[in-house]
Amino acid sequence: MRIGLDTAQHQLLWPELVGRVQFAESAGFDGAWVFDHLTPLYGDPNGPCLEGWTLLAGLAALTSRIRLGVLVTGVTYRHPSILATEAITVDHISNGRIEIGMGAAWHQPEHEELGIPFPPIKERSERLEEGVQVMRLLMTSDRATFEGHHYQLREASYHPRPVQKPHPPIWIGAGGEQLMLPIVARQADAWHAFGSDDSLARKSRLLDQLAEKAGRDPKAILRSASLSLSRPWDQVRRRAAQLRAAGFAYLIAEWPSEGKRRLAEFVEKVMPELAA
Repeated sequence: MRIGLDTAQHQLLWPELVGRVQFAESAGFDGAWVFDHLTPLYGDPNGPCLEGWTLLAGLAALTSRIRLGVLVTGVTYRHPSILATEAITVDHISNGRIEIGMGAAWHQPEHEELGIPFPPIKERSERLEEGVQVMRLLMTSDRATFEGHHYQLREASYHPRPVQKPHPPIWIGAGGEQLMLPIVARQADAWHAFGSDDSLARKSRLLDQLAEKAGRDPKAILRSASLSLSRPWDQVRRRAAQLRAAGFAYLIAEWPSEGKRRLAEFVEKVMPELAA
């Protein structure tokens, strides 16, 4: 099982974030993940919150092994053509260590504060699926044309190609069973979800069915879920075991509120068992 670390950049400045990611690399985590928000989700509303993709570029230049990603990029914040060029740029800076996390976006107050349109969920889900298709075309094709309802390409090309072939893995963060999981089934290389053990197991089974309906091998879609490190270690082990049994092969450990000492204890006592 692969283990990543959510480095949670709200209320943090650059030196602390570099320290967290470099610790994750030295401790053997598979990946380090930031989020895609422009205002903090908790604490001082005027506190720092560095932008996700430019942050990844800096982190890529100061690391050498660990994979890096945004969990997840809201499709409303950037045109997918621009996001594709950003992802390719960071893929080159990192020498092929980028994961592309995508989602439909959810934080309406942030959009309203910053003047970013926030369409209804149906439109956001449509934009997400079209956006993934636009990005995949730009990362793999020359003179690409795409006629979507929300996005279009007109014989578009972008160079260089990504280091990773055919492109960096595309993750979709989603939980909705009517709109979002079918998009995961059609478009995602990896699926990230939140929820209880039972709900995630049920949704994973549903994703199997949806993938088969879409003509894809369900096993080709990596399953990922978050892992709280603030619970007793026996509970952490139990959740990991239950998720593994449900087909999840990637866990993203949340930076614990108890601090780095708690995280170091996880690295020493629990992570080797989970990664085995």
